[in-house]
Amino acid sequence: MNKITPEKIERNPFDLIGTDWMLITAEKEGKVNTMTASWGGVGVIWNKKVAYIFIRPQRYTKEFVDANDYFSLSVLPDDYRVDLTYLGRVSGRDEDKIAKTGLEVDYENGVPYFKASKYVLICKKLYAQDLKGECFIDETLDAKNYPTKDYHTMYVAEIEEVLEA
Repeated sequence: MNKITPEKIERNPFDLIGTDWMLITAEKEGKVNTMTASWGGVGVIWNKKVAYIFIRPQRYTKEFVDANDYFSLSVLPDDYRVDLTYLGRVSGRDEDKIAKTGLEVDYENGVPYFKASKYVLICKKLYAQDLKGECFIDETLDAKNYPTKDYHTMYVAEIEEVLEA
């Protein structure tokens, strides 16, 4: 993997996150967990280059992200779509889902990511906030996305490193 600056990422961020999907990965007490995500983005806030992600409270990966200052966002090539689907559907509480995919975990400055990635963003958490129903201006979004009121936590994290295959 080669280190590049965030500005050198050649993929459109809408494709990178919404179409390609990404894996949110973190470590807790020596164990790594991951989940597939297609919600999030990149931008600039507080004069920092950031990524923002959203995790529902029942997701096991949330415990890992909450327990650490860092997480990674890994974007894998299209030929890993079956693995990405599996990692998003199965909980790490129930089985070692990473081992079942055969994907290899590597580390950058102590932060886990996947060797097969085409891009990896190493992110340091800056801010976290639970979404709230009363804050939706377009109330149809609340009704459509949160019928059980299990609101995501939004994390804003500084992109400290970008790795490219």
